[in-house]
Amino acid sequence: MEFYLKRYDNSIILKDIIKTFSYLIGFEKVGFTKPVELHHEFNNLVNWLSLGYNASMSYLEKNLDKRRDIKLIMPDVRSVIVFAHSYFTNTSHDSDNFKVSRYAWGNDYHKVMFKKIKQVINMIKGYVTDLKYKIYIDTGPVLEKQWAVLSGIGWQGKNSLVLSKELGSYFFIGVLLTNIDFEPDLAIKEHCGSCTRCIDACPTKAIVKPKVIDSRRCISFWTIEKRIDENIPDEIDLKGWIFGCDICQEVCPWNKKARISSDKQFYPFRFGTNIKEEFIKNLSYEKFMEFTKNSPIRRSKYLGFLKNYYHILRNSNET
Repeated sequence: MEFYLKRYDNSIILKDIIKTFSYLIGFEKVGFTKPVELHHEFNNLVNWLSLGYNASMSYLEKNLDKRRDIKLIMPDVRSVIVFAHSYFTNTSHDSDNFKVSRYAWGNDYHKVMFKKIKQVINMIKGYVTDLKYKIYIDTGPVLEKQWAVLSGIGWQGKNSLVLSKELGSYFFIGVLLTNIDFEPDLAIKEHCGSCTRCIDACPTKAIVKPKVIDSRRCISFWTIEKRIDENIPDEIDLKGWIFGCDICQEVCPWNKKARISSDKQFYPFRFGTNIKEEFIKNLSYEKFMEFTKNSPIRRSKYLGFLKNYYHILRNSNET
C-alpha cells in the first residue's frame, strides 16, 4: 500500500499510520511505550545472574547499565515501538526424534524482522524529518520481553515468555527506538491465573518458579547456546529435541488459539519439522554450513549440533 506522504506534526495520527502499515506488511501487534528506566526488571535480572541462571551465557552480564537505562544506548530516544510477528504454522512435528523448535523451521527471523521494520522506518521518513532510530531483535543489550510487556503487546507468562490472547507465545519481538514522541499504549494485566502447566511439563524442571528459568537445566540452552567446549550433562534428557524446545509452549492454553502466521518464510521448507537421522549421519562441516544458510540452526554451530545428535542417541539407548 502506498501512502500520500507529507510532513505530519501530529504524532497521534502518525502512530495510527504506523500501526496500519505494520499490519499490512505482516506484523500482528504493535505497541508504543516511553523509554523509562527498568528498575524492577533490572533488579530481577541482576538477581537471576547472581544465581548463575545464565549458565555460560556470560554476554548477558555485559552492558547491564544499558539494559536498565535504554537512554544510554540512544540518548535522544523519546519512544520505544515494539513489533510482534507470529511464526505459528499450526503444524506438528513428524516424529518424536530430532525435533526442531518451531521458531527455526523457516528463515532466520532476525533478517525477516529487520527487513520489515526497515520498511516501517522508510515509511516514517516520508512523514518526518531528522528521524533517528535503532533496531534491536535479540541483537543488543535490550530487554525485549520487558519492553513488549510495557507496550501492551502481552504479559510475561510463567515460562518467562511474553503471552498474548491473540498470538499465544509463538511470536517474534522486534524493538525500534526512535526520537519521535508518541503517546504510549497501556500495559495489559496478566492472564495466567493459577495455571502451572508450563512449569509442570518441563522435563528438566528448568522453570524454577514463575517467570524464572535456570538455563543450566534448559533443553533450549543445551541445544543452542552452550559453548563448543561444553558437553551436555548426562542428567539432561533432550527428549528428542536437536535444536531448541517447545514443551512449555505446547502445553500453554493460550497457544491453542494462536494466530497462524501469514508469512511463508516461517513455514517448514528446508528440512520439515524434524531432521532426518540419515542426513545427520553424513553431515560434514561444509554441508552443515550450506544446510543452515539463513537459518537460526547455524547458531548451534557444527560441533554443537553433532553433540546434540549423539546425546539424543545415548538417551535413546539407555531407555
